[in-house]
Amino acid sequence: QVQLVESGGGLVQAGGSLRLSCTASGRNVAGTTMGWYRQVPGRQRELVAYISSGGTPVYADSAKGRFTISRDNAKNTIYLQMNSLNPEDTAAYYCNTKPPDSLYWGKGTLVTVNS
Repeated sequence: QVQLVESGGGLVQAGGSLRLSCTASGRNVAGTTMGWYRQVPGRQRELVAYISSGGTPVYADSAKGRFTISRDNAKNTIYLQMNSLNPEDTAAYYCNTKPPDSLYWGKGTLVTVNS
């Protein structure tokens, strides 16, 4: 059993930055791949980035060059540093982990980017 809690969302102007955090509890997630996804009402949830247990990141094309995913295994936490934000980044951002037993999601944190 894993519980995921995201934080760090909010309102930001275009061109600004935010840093999202996702802390896991109930299980050590150091050995599992974790990711950030986002969803806009009326659209499917989409991958933003994920990071392997060894720290190798993979980014969606929309995130490359602007976002950085990282993890701190000692804190059981992953981060998403988002720079050069634009209104198209407005969404609910969700943390995810998929150990062999199940797939887990946080409840999300909202990011709104104004023009």
